[in-house]
Amino acid sequence: MPGPQVPASVSIVPRRLRLVLAVLAVVVAVVMGLVALSLPSTTNTVVDYGVVDQVAIAGLGLVLAAGVLFLGRSRVDADADGVRIRNVLVHHALPWTAVRAVRFDRSSYWGALRLENGDEVSLLGLQSFDGESAVTGVEGLRALHAAARAKDPVRPPLLYDD
Repeated sequence: MPGPQVPASVSIVPRRLRLVLAVLAVVVAVVMGLVALSLPSTTNTVVDYGVVDQVAIAGLGLVLAAGVLFLGRSRVDADADGVRIRNVLVHHALPWTAVRAVRFDRSSYWGALRLENGDEVSLLGLQSFDGESAVTGVEGLRALHAAARAKDPVRPPLLYDD
């Protein structure tokens, strides 16, 4: 019986998170746009609101919406050479020789890579909310990891991070 099929590459993105963040970004932009449009109708004895204030509030709404969308840019890309991880602010490019295991515990919201030096790198692009897509992603990562390990089964642990 042949072993599991090894994919040529695996790309994982948090689909549901991106959908929720896109909806939230639209809501933020629309609410801030409505606030900007309603400014001239407000009366205040201290401040007179003008067109500049409307443009500033609408611009702030667009900046906030872009910030919300920024939270969903996590992704994981892997192939036979290694794995590339883009979390919200941090990027990692790791060869498979640096990875000890691909982890996704039942109680976890996202996956993780256990490294040879004892560290763990979170995979924010691989989220449990994506259901079957997350399972497929984990299986693909584990197959690529196992194939890389089969090429180099015995090697000393890493002493230093590069």
